[in-house]
Amino acid sequence: MTRLPRLGQPNAVVFDETYYAKDAWSYLRFGVEIDEVDDHKDLMMQAGDNWRVVEVFSTEPGFVVHPPVGKWVIAAGEYLFGVDPFGWRIAIAILGIAAVVMTARIVRRLTRSDALGTIAGLLLALDGIHIVLSRTALLDLVLGFWILAGFGLLLVDRDRTRQRLADDVRRHGADRVAAGLGPFLGWRPWRIAAIVMFGLACGTKWSGIWFLAAFMAMSLVWDALARRAIGVDHPWSAAFARDLPLAAASTLVIGIGVYLLTWTGWFATGTGWSRTWAAGQGASVVPDPLRSLWHYHSEMWNFHTNLDAEHNYASSPLSWPFMTRPTSFYYESPDGCGADSCSSTVLAVGNPIIWWAAVLAVPYQLWRWIAAKDWRSSAIIVGIAAGWLPWMLYLDRTIFTFYTVVYVPFVVMAVTLTLGAIARGLRHRPRWVPALLIGGYVLAVVLAAWWFYPIWSAEVITYDAWRARMWLPTWI
Repeated sequence: MTRLPRLGQPNAVVFDETYYAKDAWSYLRFGVEIDEVDDHKDLMMQAGDNWRVVEVFSTEPGFVVHPPVGKWVIAAGEYLFGVDPFGWRIAIAILGIAAVVMTARIVRRLTRSDALGTIAGLLLALDGIHIVLSRTALLDLVLGFWILAGFGLLLVDRDRTRQRLADDVRRHGADRVAAGLGPFLGWRPWRIAAIVMFGLACGTKWSGIWFLAAFMAMSLVWDALARRAIGVDHPWSAAFARDLPLAAASTLVIGIGVYLLTWTGWFATGTGWSRTWAAGQGASVVPDPLRSLWHYHSEMWNFHTNLDAEHNYASSPLSWPFMTRPTSFYYESPDGCGADSCSSTVLAVGNPIIWWAAVLAVPYQLWRWIAAKDWRSSAIIVGIAAGWLPWMLYLDRTIFTFYTVVYVPFVVMAVTLTLGAIARGLRHRPRWVPALLIGGYVLAVVLAAWWFYPIWSAEVITYDAWRARMWLPTWI
């Protein structure tokens, strides 16, 4: 109910949709990005079901700075529903809804609590960053979807691996199973599926590689802890000798293979940017298409590392937890609100009741990891760290608060598990006490979402109503 209603509004090209919706359309026409003509925004709004014949593209290849997967997702919606705001947003919205369900299922698996799983899903469903990015044809929601899916698959792998070890101990005895380095853990289809998801994440935005590295390292730690649980004398050495080689090999081979497959359209055509670059560079043992792709990637890297253009809504990652500088995607002053001055805006700001609670919940989960050795807390902190800390390397770059959409499910998990800890701490009190506290917090989240939804979804409201929702002067 927060992502699909009025999905075609604003009926305009919003923020960076001008790049990604257009590139997705180019994929449908040519399989690669082709440069657009000067008035392409107007033509995008006119195309609709006539996208096959509207001439919005030139004959020159387009240079882009992100891999293809997210744009293919957008293209799927355009193919089914036409090139218009609804068409280029619908596939993203579906992934946003799926992410809510996955988050609920993941927290259910982490905690074995239906109540906490439900709360986690509800919190993500009512977070403004996730709502706005689910309703806008950008790449970041797609990136976050693959990362969340990969994390969930690694959780399944962890549970299945520990169950397999427990079954072996039951059948053969702990002494036999734990002898030496312990058993070979065998075929890991869930881990392989997770690597595929992380490969797709990297094929959406390069920042997916941080999650691939962090979560695969975390999975190896889980292997060592599983070996220790059955009595292996040197579980860390055993994991290094038995698990690391296969995990590293499968990560490299499958991850790189999936990433290269995401460039199939570029390989299959001769019209992509830099596609024939290597032909003029002399002979090499490396095939020309791979050399050309490497050159393309070096130019993409140069773009990203030198991006320092001024932008009114650029923000420091140090401010992201506090939501002090959200990104304005859209603002217009239309008629039709019954007042002299009206506003319609899309502001990518998180639900303050979630994010400001997370300022306390995330450090608490870090403490749980360090002091209580809680593996669930460590998994959540790894997810947040992989999405947030790498941006500290680029404090001089033009970056935005909405990048947090990639790790907001883990922020929600931190808040939810902290609520669970509060409930456990009050278990000796009458049951209505924790119910009142947790229920009151969830109600506050619901009320905040109701209050802010108009500025998340471009509803036409009075200027005074818009101004009342600008809780901080830096939101304007």
